[in-house]
This record gives sequence, structure tokens and C-alpha cells, in this order.
Amino acid sequence: MGQLGSLLPLILMLGVFYLVIFIPENKRKKKYAALLNNLKVNDEVMTKGGIMGKIINIQDEYIILESGPDRARIKLAKSGISTVVNSNSAEVVEKK
Repeated sequence: MGQLGSLLPLILMLGVFYLVIFIPENKRKKKYAALLNNLKVNDEVMTKGGIMGKIINIQDEYIILESGPDRARIKLAKSGISTVVNSNSAEVVEKK
């Protein structure tokens, strides 16, 4: 019984560590994977390096980003996308 009493705080600390660290990290990874899977042409995105631009082409692992007033095109890995700034979906909104 004495050994179990000395191991109980360690087991509780590991349980709290799991709850505080791993569960939120898994949720963040799922949200980021959904963001990458839902990228569309003409979405305005920001890269991890801070470059903002519009998606011109989407390939399997890469995207082509158009940025700046000179419309420079950059080939970028999908994992380099940080956030979607503006999603230009093709949904038509009817006016009444």
C-alpha cells in the first residue's frame, strides 16, 4: 500500500499533463489539417513567413501563390500556409 501511495501523485501528474498538453494539440492539428484540405483557388492566405497572396493553382503538396502589385508567383508547400485571410467561395447570395 505504501508504494501505491507514493506512485499516486506521479500518475495524477501524468494524467494532468496528458489533459493539458496532448488533447489541445490534437485538436489544433485536426483544425489545421481541415484548413489545408479546404483551400480553394482565389482564397487569400497568409504564409508562415508573413507573405500574403491569392491562391492561383493547387497541386497535391504545393500551391502557387500570387502576391504583390507585380503579381509575383510563388510555389509554396501547403504546410507553409498559416491562415486563410479571406475565403472567396463561389456561393451565390440571392437578394430579396
